[in-house]
Amino acid sequence: MSNVSICGIAKSYQPDVPVLQPIDLNIPDGELFFLLGPSGCGKSTLLRIIAGLVKPNCGKILFDGEDITELPPEKRRTAMVFQNYALWPHLTVFENVAFGLRSEGADKETVKREVEAALAVVQLSDFAKRKVTSLSGGQQQRVALARALAVKPRLLLLDEPLSNLDARLRDEMRCEIRRICKEKHLTAVYVTHDRNEALSMADRIAVMHNGVLQQVGTPQKIYGKPRNSFVAKFLGDTNLLRTEAGLISIRPECIRIGDAGEVKAELVSGTYLGDHSEWVFCTEAGEKLLVTEYAPPPRSAGETFFLSFDESRKVLLEE
Repeated sequence: MSNVSICGIAKSYQPDVPVLQPIDLNIPDGELFFLLGPSGCGKSTLLRIIAGLVKPNCGKILFDGEDITELPPEKRRTAMVFQNYALWPHLTVFENVAFGLRSEGADKETVKREVEAALAVVQLSDFAKRKVTSLSGGQQQRVALARALAVKPRLLLLDEPLSNLDARLRDEMRCEIRRICKEKHLTAVYVTHDRNEALSMADRIAVMHNGVLQQVGTPQKIYGKPRNSFVAKFLGDTNLLRTEAGLISIRPECIRIGDAGEVKAELVSGTYLGDHSEWVFCTEAGEKLLVTEYAPPPRSAGETFFLSFDESRKVLLEE
């Protein structure tokens, strides 16, 4: 696998309309690295630049210190997994997984060995002779992943690979993709707009907005210590409070409801979600606060409570 360095990469398709403003990132060998952000933030463009499918306006990309910026895609030894699977419907599972190896000129024995190994990793060994059209969405995505693994890429690239699956299959495939990446010690760059996907799978996350890198860190650091209000809100619900020190973020689960506390507030509304409820309070100062309460007791709108804040979880944001 490879250590990937992205040095000053920028891209514009039209003059003075930057899609990517200069990006600097280092992705160590074996890391599952996420590019997270809303549609149009530049994350897929950056992935395609890494793959060699799009040329940057400036900057360099290094694999293990080697400048590969001008190399065509087929010379980079990357493999991409797409959201629409990009499988050949008229071919069997085996033939789909073998496609990349055969394109590289691998001999028959090598193809058989590597395809069987890749199918074993994604737990589809018994499906080799099946047509891909007979498989479920989750199984088809496993075939696409096996095809990528079979060529032994230096870098695995995943572009919203789970967006076409239902919620249950997405949860299942999250665990599978992370298991496979760690088991095979793969360096992987994964693009998504789904914060839960990123938080549950990533070793580190880069949050992007309007072509600008907002923050890079572990899921725990990004969620717990967001740099600015965009990151705070994109990674989850939060309360933004104006104080003398500046703008403060505090997550709803970091506020406690009781008979005594720092702030007196009236319960405005609530949403019951089984294991927890999401309550909306209005303080005497007129501020709305969202509070998450686990194993919630019954509460009624119009009741007055006191709210306490976990001071260690308050975060002063950059304006």
